[in-house]
Amino acid sequence: MELALVILLAVLLVVVLYKYLSLKATLETRAREQYEAWRARELTAIQQHYEELTRQQVAVQVQQWRQESEDRIRKDAVEKSRAVIVGKVTEHLVPFFPEFGHNPKDARFIGTPVDFVVFDGLDAGELKKITFVEVKTGTASLSPRERQIRRVIQQQLVEWEELRLPAPGSPKAEQESA
Repeated sequence: MELALVILLAVLLVVVLYKYLSLKATLETRAREQYEAWRARELTAIQQHYEELTRQQVAVQVQQWRQESEDRIRKDAVEKSRAVIVGKVTEHLVPFFPEFGHNPKDARFIGTPVDFVVFDGLDAGELKKITFVEVKTGTASLSPRERQIRRVIQQQLVEWEELRLPAPGSPKAEQESA
């Protein structure tokens, strides 16, 4: 009986040892899984926290940039507007400047696409030539349209056209309206 008891105890010990090792392995696996899940949650939370901090920091920097740039942009816009207004006023007054070189009475302001057409000598009763004048101030340059006009004039591609319309109440005008 003693041998049977020893065998039974040995078998029981083997079963308990097997259960212990099995539970230990399961416990280690579950502990590892829980650790990995916790670690993933923490990393995600930390990442989200840093992303939010980064978003806030970027928003603050954008707001600072906007405020600094807005002041600069407004000042630049005011300066450009001032330059445009000075240019437009100067365009109207330029015939009275000594640099103009033409009789102001011969000049006709158009504004666009050129500033003036000067009929040299027209006021004196003897037209000598017709000159197109574009006024620029400072370092302003010709626009693409102004350069095209200059090219066409320099190539002498200028024509005269006369358009005759019937006078209101004339027989021809009444026929066309009927």
